[in-house]
Amino acid sequence: MTRPLAKKELGQHFLVDRNILGVIGRLAELSPDDVVLEVGPGLGVLTDFLADRVGYVQAIELDRSLEETLADRLGARENVELLFGDALQLGLAGLEPAPTKLVANLPYKIATPLVVESFDRVPTIALWCVMVQREVADRFFAQPKTKAYGAVSVLVQLHADRTGFHPVSRTVFRPQPNVDSALVAFRRRAEPLEDPARVKGVVTAAFAHRRKRLANSLELSGLASRHEAAAALETIGRDTDARAEELAPPEFVALSPALP
Repeated sequence: MTRPLAKKELGQHFLVDRNILGVIGRLAELSPDDVVLEVGPGLGVLTDFLADRVGYVQAIELDRSLEETLADRLGARENVELLFGDALQLGLAGLEPAPTKLVANLPYKIATPLVVESFDRVPTIALWCVMVQREVADRFFAQPKTKAYGAVSVLVQLHADRTGFHPVSRTVFRPQPNVDSALVAFRRRAEPLEDPARVKGVVTAAFAHRRKRLANSLELSGLASRHEAAAALETIGRDTDARAEELAPPEFVALSPALP
């Protein structure tokens, strides 16, 4: 069978080098009890590897043209379920059995929203091991006052702790991407946020106008008046002229109930 061509409009870069699979297995801490959610299986190289090591794999692919390739490679495996659709639109919380890990070479276009949304949409996931663009991997765990630090950094770090990181060569993909990639692994924090939707709203509004002071950004986003935002900043011991990129993730949790 002719190998399917990657679709540029879907941001596809198929994983073809099996040498990186051992690193994924180590960072993902795979075990026979795992139920793994994989988004973007592509040609099924990682799916095949996972199926040999875990209890069950749920692989979600958007591209229907890959159905025959994936079925030929994985069809005989009873512990693999192939689902076709948009992972950002599917009811992931209703998957049975419930996923315990997300392990994937994520399509570039959906990597950030999928990871951020998965914290709330799939509360059973305890560990993530994802292949993403290097700049995205750096952004997930960037520190305050750095260029990479932003809303995504705060939201990821409020939910998870990084457990592993591994740069990935462009040569493991076909076609080779024009950017560097990395594997990043992280584990869900034991203590969940009390009001994650509220905190997410505050974080998103805080970084919506990055060049503005935080109080101004919150006002422009319609979350609070500048006076109310300044008062909330004083409540958490921050100067009223503070900018969003100066606050550490826990400070946004403290800021949320201080706002109207």
